[in-house]
Amino acid sequence: MNDLNHTNNTETADSQASDTTHFGYETVSGQEKVERVMGVFSSVASQYDIMNDLMSGGMHRSWKRCMIAKAAIGAGSWVLDVAAGSGDIAIGLANKMGSAGRVVLTDLNGPMLLEGARRIIDAGLLPGRADCIQSDGTKLAFDDNSFDCVTIAFGIRNFLDIEAGLAEFYRVLKPGGQFMCLEFSRPVLPGLDVIYDAFSFNIIPLIGEKVTGDRASYQYLVESIRRFPDQQRFSKLIANAGFELVKHDNMSGGIVALHRGYKV
Repeated sequence: MNDLNHTNNTETADSQASDTTHFGYETVSGQEKVERVMGVFSSVASQYDIMNDLMSGGMHRSWKRCMIAKAAIGAGSWVLDVAAGSGDIAIGLANKMGSAGRVVLTDLNGPMLLEGARRIIDAGLLPGRADCIQSDGTKLAFDDNSFDCVTIAFGIRNFLDIEAGLAEFYRVLKPGGQFMCLEFSRPVLPGLDVIYDAFSFNIIPLIGEKVTGDRASYQYLVESIRRFPDQQRFSKLIANAGFELVKHDNMSGGIVALHRGYKV
């Protein structure tokens, strides 16, 4: 079940572009990964939400509602949603804060950010309550200590350098600010991993081919989930970036995990 995520915030750091990394199960250069991930999300942007519903059976909506419910924000909060994609998280956060808050959507991928801009306009969110700024997730175009909360949903696994992204999230958070990351993880219920693998590798690419005509992008997305650190390993990366009170909550038997940490 691949919430396509928004994950379009791959970094473009020149110093890393020549290093080898992984694109799904392939070994590629950093620059090639940047280009191919951008291509994946440019390809699927217009049908992003439809595919998320089909691939998750609509469960991605409940996962995101849970994330929004646990966001430590209120009237007057400033929130940054990284790899914002089609804007569903950002819209939910803006509605939770009310007219006094502000949410900034940022994504490196232009077509995905345009989808987000369209959605926030349709939701009646005016500039100042919700704004779209194209930015690299590992080189964010924002000052230190700017936001009360930084969120990212199904995006960080596509970063070329996860640690650099986490460091940036920590930098732009205000002291006391909350970091939240919703991401696919490892099933923890006995036998669920077998069912999940069978569905992921056999059904999701087929759905992608039938609906979007792009099987390869969805094959990559399935593989990117398997390459991403499990709950414990990713929690350690968050802590290593300086966050305190790090914890995670498993959803749907561990298929998805909601990670949280704070800049103390």
